[in-house]
Amino acid sequence: MTLSRLLLLLALYLGLIFGGAFLGQQLSDLVAFDIRPSNEPEVHKVIMTCTGAYILASAIPFVPGAEIGLAMMLLLGPRIAVLVYGSMVAALMIAYLLGRLIPPAATARAFAILGLRRASDLSLELAPLDTGARLNLLTARAPRRVVPFLLRHRYLALALAFNLPGNSLLGGGGGIALAAGMAGLYPPVAYALTVILAVLPVPLTIFLTGYHP
Repeated sequence: MTLSRLLLLLALYLGLIFGGAFLGQQLSDLVAFDIRPSNEPEVHKVIMTCTGAYILASAIPFVPGAEIGLAMMLLLGPRIAVLVYGSMVAALMIAYLLGRLIPPAATARAFAILGLRRASDLSLELAPLDTGARLNLLTARAPRRVVPFLLRHRYLALALAFNLPGNSLLGGGGGIALAAGMAGLYPPVAYALTVILAVLPVPLTIFLTGYHP
């Protein structure tokens, strides 16, 4: 890979990270409002608007959806935890389904444009294979021990990735979910169960403890 192409990739990566952080900050600022008995009807409208925006934003790669959800729960109280939980699950399902709709040829072409020829060739090679065959091929091609381990425990690895602090550097929840859909290694039902369990701990803890600063 040439130096100019490497710098282009780095600039694109940094642009996605800062763009996602900016969008996340805008959404966080949107929910930072005072709740008073006099403005309760308006608050309900704002919450529903923010929920829709939160779902769409969290499905976008590199947007820190988990951090936004935590901010919403801390600002609006533990009663909002159930809504935040459902919204994050919906966002990760949307991103995953979009990933499954992306044709392998389009993925390979994008890799080729970025100069990632090996990744492009691998995408085309994996395209006609089922899940089992894809796992076998990736395991056989993996150059390190850790990669086959992660492939064998891919659902646990996915759950940990969703909960990893600062995972926006890896694409955020939306980016990870999109990649999971594109990879073809996670059947829909198994993926949905993984997401339901992976997203649960923090909202459940806040809901049960009633924590509100």
